[in-house]
Amino acid sequence: MTTHSIKTVWKENNTFSTDIDGHNVVIDLGEDQGGQNNGPRPKKLMLLAAAGCTGLDVVEMIRKMRIELSHFYIKIDAEVSDEHPKKYESMKLIYEFKGDDLPEKKIERAVKLSFENYCGVLAVYKSCLPVSYEVRINKD
Repeated sequence: MTTHSIKTVWKENNTFSTDIDGHNVVIDLGEDQGGQNNGPRPKKLMLLAAAGCTGLDVVEMIRKMRIELSHFYIKIDAEVSDEHPKKYESMKLIYEFKGDDLPEKKIERAVKLSFENYCGVLAVYKSCLPVSYEVRINKD
């Protein structure tokens, strides 16, 4: 088993800084919440982790299938509870692909494999909240 470790350092007010693999990540609150808007909010970084994890899986599989994409993005809509602790209650990932003559079944298979088997971040989220996905394929 591997252990991942980070150290987050309080800088000032509501700003924290973390070195992750040699990259500085700063989090803060928005000015409307008493912060200085020096970085993104922590919960949204959870969405970034999910999108990045599954996106890397999908791109690697698409590359191995020799599929040429002109555009690929992942949008995540996550419902946040109204009461404390304010947490994600559900999450939906929308994978959108663009390109000429894209093989829909292969792309859908790559997304499904990532979503169901490979993405460790999504596996954690799926263990505690409903997570769904949709694939959209558009021609250029």
